[in-house]
Amino acid sequence: MSDDYSLDGMKVLVPRGKKHAKPFSDLVKKYGGIPVEIPLISFRPVTSANLAIFLHKKLHKYDWIIFTSNVTVETFFSFGINRIVLNHIQIAAIGEKTEEALVRKGVTVDFKPKEYVAEAFVKEFSPYISDGANVLIPKGNLARELISTTLEKKGAHVDELVIYETFFPDSSRDALVKALTEKQLDIISFTSPSTVDHFMAVVKEMNLLSTIDHCLFMCIGPVTLQRANALGLHVDAMPDTYTIDHMLQSIMKIIRKRENK
Repeated sequence: MSDDYSLDGMKVLVPRGKKHAKPFSDLVKKYGGIPVEIPLISFRPVTSANLAIFLHKKLHKYDWIIFTSNVTVETFFSFGINRIVLNHIQIAAIGEKTEEALVRKGVTVDFKPKEYVAEAFVKEFSPYISDGANVLIPKGNLARELISTTLEKKGAHVDELVIYETFFPDSSRDALVKALTEKQLDIISFTSPSTVDHFMAVVKEMNLLSTIDHCLFMCIGPVTLQRANALGLHVDAMPDTYTIDHMLQSIMKIIRKRENK
């Protein structure tokens, strides 16, 4: 990207928790912005002895395991899974961060789609699935069922396994109200439909719609964009490549266009 593009000191909402916020915040700083970290979403592993037993005893029966996010990867291995047991299983990953998380665990990724959304994944991945193939999809409690339903139509046997829960941290509510009331945010970023839901729940409950009139909004991908539109938000930017870096670049282009008017 040209050096002419910049966040110009604008304050950018980073909607991720401490563990995942740093790479996002570092990019905001790199582009001349000020990151404001308020987690709109957090994750916790599902507590279940049966789940742990399943993961340790049943993995051998699968031909493919599909990982849809780096959170899924980290949570999956938090159950004490030894990567060696995955040697005979083919691994699919959606997104660069997901692949990087798997590589850090010593796992080879056999398939990664060109686009990082479920719709593109199933289109590209379907030819790799034979009739009767056994597929495991570890997931969060709010994940969509598009991948499993599509693969089942192709003749695969698919098990979806909820291994973590998505929630809105209590501490974030007050932090968000304060930031909006004091107009500490210039750019609002959404990285999932859940971040949109949690943000707008606070905005509507506290009657803060007027405090976001001046803000620019950006979404990481089309599913998140669709959710934002459904809740009445005008989204200013969404990248063609669904990464944080490309999302920031897309909003900087909008900022430059406004400056040149």
